[in-house]
Amino acid sequence: MSGRELFCQPRRVRRGAALTLVFAGLLVTGAATGAFPDPGQSDRKTPAGAARATAGHEDVAKAAAEAMADGKSPMEAAERAVSRSGDRWAAVYSEGEYQEFEEALDGQYTGVGLWARRTADGRIDVTKVQAGSPAAEAGISKGDRLRSIDGEDVDGRPVTDVVSLLRGDATDARAGTTVTLGLERGTRAWSETLRRALLSTDSVTVRKLSAGITVIRISAFTRGSGELVRTAVRQAPADGGIVLDLRGNSGGLVSEAVTAASAFLDGGLVATYDVDGAERSLHAEPGGDTARPLVALVDGGTMSAAEMLTGALQDRGRAVVLGSRTFGKGSIQMPTRLPDGSVAELTVGHYRTPSGHTVDGRGITPDLEVSSGALERAETVLSGLGDPS
Repeated sequence: MSGRELFCQPRRVRRGAALTLVFAGLLVTGAATGAFPDPGQSDRKTPAGAARATAGHEDVAKAAAEAMADGKSPMEAAERAVSRSGDRWAAVYSEGEYQEFEEALDGQYTGVGLWARRTADGRIDVTKVQAGSPAAEAGISKGDRLRSIDGEDVDGRPVTDVVSLLRGDATDARAGTTVTLGLERGTRAWSETLRRALLSTDSVTVRKLSAGITVIRISAFTRGSGELVRTAVRQAPADGGIVLDLRGNSGGLVSEAVTAASAFLDGGLVATYDVDGAERSLHAEPGGDTARPLVALVDGGTMSAAEMLTGALQDRGRAVVLGSRTFGKGSIQMPTRLPDGSVAELTVGHYRTPSGHTVDGRGITPDLEVSSGALERAETVLSGLGDPS
């Protein structure tokens, strides 16, 4: 198992998939970036906004306000109210946690720039160091062993715990705070005190395979990722196919997923969705590349906005979808700011693929089910040596 600082689990595990940039980049973010049509609609609200709220939001806000009036924790009261709501995607975040999510949607995270994995014997090894990061400037290298973080032994601990310590989640650590790492390289053991920094992520990476095939991997739909996909498609060899790798993509900003869809579609429907019972639709921009062979790779970690994109490409016959059934997160959350600065999110609607397929709780079934060697199979399909039907 391996991990990077961006993708740590939040301290309150019941938030589930919310950490990983759930579908809406939140409803407010989708609205703010133009993801949703008709900007005059009143159901778009910022966490501090005053537009209409669902009954669930009103219940949670009331519980938080009453707790504050009684000198109790509004956040804890809100969590209890959310727990009673029966909403599987509902969550309550501290002010610091919510800020982290907003940074993540901007393609940023606070940390020291390390990737790590746990070996079979429980060691925690550094697998990558981000260029220009505090870890890189301190001379930490791939292959170094991480022994401790702020005096806590990390041997045998889950990678998610290690990542959480690196980021300073327990204290809502910000950029500029320090963390001391105990390290080992061969016979040398030493410690380094680093200052956390606000670092950028690479949500879209591009590489070339044989026969002119281009692999575009999208790890999350952060701001600007959709345009990076369009650029990658324009720069791909004209006579080669494309593999769109959405495995492990946890979602993100709807607007960016729609922009990515626009790279492969000549306008038309991407998805429909409802908010408080009112149906809306999302459309791709015209002018996308509709001729180049395309395979989309998915798995059980393909979620929300990534499922929306997959469903659009599959339903409209634009891509062969290859891999395993996707996660099944097709709901929309709306945030509400609570009196202590924390934020509550409750589900207000769901989206459907162009053919009307409901994703939430079901996921998307690929055209070709492949459990291993997915990329190799994608190459075969694109080269015309396999049968994609």
